[in-house]
Amino acid sequence: LWAAVGRRRILHDAVGVVLVWFVVVAAAPPGTESPTEAVRGTITQVFQILEDPSLKEPAKLKPRRRMLEEVIATRFDYAEMSKRTLAVYWPPLTEAQRTEFVELFKRFLSDRYAEKIEGYSGQQVGYLSERIEGTYAEVRTELRSDKTTIPMDYRLFLKEGRWHAYDIIVDGVSLVKNYRSQFQKIIRESSYGELVKKLRERTLTEARTTKP
Repeated sequence: LWAAVGRRRILHDAVGVVLVWFVVVAAAPPGTESPTEAVRGTITQVFQILEDPSLKEPAKLKPRRRMLEEVIATRFDYAEMSKRTLAVYWPPLTEAQRTEFVELFKRFLSDRYAEKIEGYSGQQVGYLSERIEGTYAEVRTELRSDKTTIPMDYRLFLKEGRWHAYDIIVDGVSLVKNYRSQFQKIIRESSYGELVKKLRERTLTEARTTKP
């Protein structure tokens, strides 16, 4: 479930910074910001957090981690992402099961990626293009460093006048498809209950290792 190779490894490392920028978007009136403006403004604020000298001290690691997780959880549409990730296994779930899965998935992604984004301070982001079709949009960017350039496409939908992410394409690899493949493999070979168990165990382990 947790292993990744090749492009999936790039996906796991790079997507954390993408998850974060949705949260810090200013509460602008509906229709006043484009998808690209939302991405650009938020990434700038995220890097400011990562580059804040007062948050770089070892003692501030856990508080900063919690702050980043709150940012991730506030604006990423985990319900929509969960629905797309489980695909055909989503409709049969009860409302209680859906609520449980969304919460576990949210905690899993928050814990998994918060530990990755500390290394993104100082990176440069290139904004390449924006495409809007009705209430859906795609923003193409590049995350640039001295050693590499990683293409990152953000797929969003308009919800209550704000742009929210439902998928991220990193170096050609879809976050939704990546986890859909892993999760459905577990369900087919075992059961949906086994997937939930693995997610629960993972989040409990992360909670213990980051506990102050």
